[in-house]
Amino acid sequence: MAPMQNKVICALVLVSMLALGTLAQSQTETCTVAPRERNNCGFDGITPSQCASRSCCFDDSVRGVPWCFHPNTIDIPPEGTTFLYHGF
Repeated sequence: MAPMQNKVICALVLVSMLALGTLAQSQTETCTVAPRERNNCGFDGITPSQCASRSCCFDDSVRGVPWCFHPNTIDIPPEGTTFLYHGF
């Protein structure tokens, strides 16, 4: 390939990578999980500190559901992203 073609290809690859990087979403975890949607992360009698050492959430306020459970992962849109609400 000619040197000019190599430069054009490199420039296109760089622009594509930057564009894809701005579209990428980051993720975060939250312990806000509906009681019936909790996925068990512990065992009967687990303490809050044992649960935390497993990087899990602890909430013993609801009986009959796991008290130590995996957090939900939620997507955070990139900064500057706007959403259109269609009213559905």
